[in-house]
Amino acid sequence: MFEKKFLESFSKVKVLIVGDVMLDRYWWGSVNRISPEAPVPIVNLENTSLVAGGAANVAVNVAGLGAIPYLIGVVGNDEEANLFFDILESENIQSVNLIKSPERRTSIKTRIIAHSQHVVRIDQETKLKLSNREEKRVWEKLDELIDSTHITIVSDYAKGVITESLIKRLITKAKANKKMVMVDPKGKNFNKYHGATMLTPNRFEVAEVLQLEDFQQSTVENAGRKMLSDFALDALLITQGEAGMTLFDQKCRTSHLPVTAKNVYDVTGAGDTVIACLTTAVGSGATFLEAAKFANHAAGLVVEQMGTTAITLEMLKKAFVTDE
Repeated sequence: MFEKKFLESFSKVKVLIVGDVMLDRYWWGSVNRISPEAPVPIVNLENTSLVAGGAANVAVNVAGLGAIPYLIGVVGNDEEANLFFDILESENIQSVNLIKSPERRTSIKTRIIAHSQHVVRIDQETKLKLSNREEKRVWEKLDELIDSTHITIVSDYAKGVITESLIKRLITKAKANKKMVMVDPKGKNFNKYHGATMLTPNRFEVAEVLQLEDFQQSTVENAGRKMLSDFALDALLITQGEAGMTLFDQKCRTSHLPVTAKNVYDVTGAGDTVIACLTTAVGSGATFLEAAKFANHAAGLVVEQMGTTAITLEMLKKAFVTDE
């Protein structure tokens, strides 16, 4: 359980978020028959919704906790990019630094849902890494904000915003200013995160990075210790789906946290909730273990919802709060 004193201190925490922003679009409907043209369901569209995704969803989760998010990302110079500002403003995110680039398109993931079942997902995106000019603009924003914020989240979805040179520069400056950098990583190259405060990979990413043929519960300990050492981290949190989470730290402590969700309906955005809750809690003075327990409980709440769902203080207070 998480002490009430931490929840009450979230409003003072300023969180800098940089990464791949995207829009999560949902088409909700029902299926009554199969198409005569092909063996696929015909979805009768009933309503649509649009929410922030990727690093933007991390910012929404941070705001939902009552903390103050500062979001930096890159979007296309297109109509879709303009949708971000209304969505983020409605979520009480005031500091939005989205750089428009004519060389990219705004990332959109469209999910078609029928009878609470995920039918198909359609992606529109650019995966090329930032150009030197784009990276320079992102760095200027980071350089401007890192001193006035308490802690930084890197939300890497491998869409090209988190380049190796950008994150190395960020980690170096953060360390010089005694600021923590918490990373939700992606891809096979974790060397670029070397020296970050903490990584939150899932078990599949760990298996890929360490070239493990199969990731079993029995291999968690060795895998975690190796990653902690190889990438010079202060802590590591491996998320393992139905098996929960395992936290490692530099004091050779390993803490396994069992899954808390009673029913899992949709894991979309759960990683965003984990990194947002973990970082906000650490920024408020919680230990890595206290923050991990908090993030584990929060993730358990959002996966019980359908679609991309951000955590809120109201959800947390209703589900679990212990008095001091």
